[in-house]
Amino acid sequence: MLYSVVIPCYNSAHTIRQVIESTAEELTREGRTPYEFILVDDFSPDDGATVSELISLSKDYKEVKVIELARNSGQHNAIMAGLHYAGGDYIILMDDDMQTHPSQLPALFAKVDEGYDVVYGYYPDKKHSGFRNFGSWVNYTTVRILIGKPKDTKTSSYCIMKKYVRDSIIEYPAQYPHMQGLVLRTVSPKKIASVPIEHFERAYGSSNYSLKKLLKLWSNIAGFSTVPLKISRRCGFLFSLIGLLGIVVLIVRKLMMRTQIIGWTSTMMTIILFAGIILMTLGIVGEYVGRMFLTVSNYPQYVVRNVYKNGEELPPSDD
Repeated sequence: MLYSVVIPCYNSAHTIRQVIESTAEELTREGRTPYEFILVDDFSPDDGATVSELISLSKDYKEVKVIELARNSGQHNAIMAGLHYAGGDYIILMDDDMQTHPSQLPALFAKVDEGYDVVYGYYPDKKHSGFRNFGSWVNYTTVRILIGKPKDTKTSSYCIMKKYVRDSIIEYPAQYPHMQGLVLRTVSPKKIASVPIEHFERAYGSSNYSLKKLLKLWSNIAGFSTVPLKISRRCGFLFSLIGLLGIVVLIVRKLMMRTQIIGWTSTMMTIILFAGIILMTLGIVGEYVGRMFLTVSNYPQYVVRNVYKNGEELPPSDD
């Protein structure tokens, strides 16, 4: 039985060695051997420091394979790259900053041993800023609405999944993967467990996520739901009905009162309001059409620049 640990790396030069060594120690202690590490550098902007450290790790530990991406693709795309190279019977997804701490693995494996196909670790007490915690709440609420995630299913970037789940996930061809959406479309909620674990402080630095990156990641859920289109359709129906009733009222007032209704400002504001709603609806539809176009055009989720094993670059035929 092989255990694959997939870790997307971004500015990880100061932390990734500690993550690998602590995780290897915990897996050995738990008897979860053999294991492998798939480390994916998501084009870290640190002048090659992260890639150099990853290559050094692959030289020091035969279990480590390094995937260097040719451009920044985003966390979930980097995870997809790692999953393609993972050959384990169980796949562990972790972060590179020691917040998804290896010491919490026994709690996740305990649930796996109960027969669950996917086990998430979730944090009752997150070591994030108030802004990040608010963003997490917004993400949890909207994902539950958009893709029907059960209320008692709590997720994070720390999880263990069986091989068949990984096999299904990597078949997703579009440029905008969303790991929760991919898992929920593959596995019955009855086979997904959530385990409360401790959330540790970052070992070094601060979060690499800006508001723009968080919004981009969150928007990927659109590829797994038609709810925004349904909402825009219902809003269109509602405002059309309101507009029709308004016309009826104006006609009745005109016939009964025989007076001219003055209201240029309110009329213009109404036009602007409805024009905004129309543009918003067209934007939602356009986002779906654009993503369909990129998918049909085979726009890649990621591009692999190099693969390293034992400190050496692998020939293209071995990728």
